[in-house]
Amino acid sequence: MNFSDLTGKLLVAMPGMGDPRFESSVVFLCAYSDEGAMGLIVNKTVPDIVLDDVLDQLEIGRGAGSAGIHVHFGGPVEGGRGFVLHSGDYEGSAGTLAVDGGFGMTATKDILVDIANGDGPDKALTALGYAGWGPGQLEGELQENAWLMVDADAAIVFDSDNESKWSRALRKLGIDPSVLSSGGGRA
Repeated sequence: MNFSDLTGKLLVAMPGMGDPRFESSVVFLCAYSDEGAMGLIVNKTVPDIVLDDVLDQLEIGRGAGSAGIHVHFGGPVEGGRGFVLHSGDYEGSAGTLAVDGGFGMTATKDILVDIANGDGPDKALTALGYAGWGPGQLEGELQENAWLMVDADAAIVFDSDNESKWSRALRKLGIDPSVLSSGGGRA
């Protein structure tokens, strides 16, 4: 398996992964190197938390742009830290990481102010926490068939229908989700 650069790819959790935090997850990989990987789960929200709640906690004024936006569970690492995965049309402070495929990721408060004021990116997904892998860990999980990999698609990543993202990502690979088994094997 070629692991040259997985940045900007989607990881799709296979049935029977064994970690309930990642069950039926779709993870957008924001960064990948020989030092490890970092991504955000894009299809699970944090129950009962919307962006306006986060803005209130950070003492940022609410605006029309922040109303009703759900906050995603980005992953189990640093659950109190916020991230915004967004379309590449937004360039914030030095805290914006450009990701291949027309995506960006910003972890500074300025993007939240801009979103609230209606000056943010065209498309955005807010998240608390992230998914992280140490050196070689993600490669091992891919070789063990815990994840499938597919090119990222903004229509999947930013869609508000979180329930369909997992099956849509699988269908992008030509896989019918109903035929997947929780048991793995090698041919």
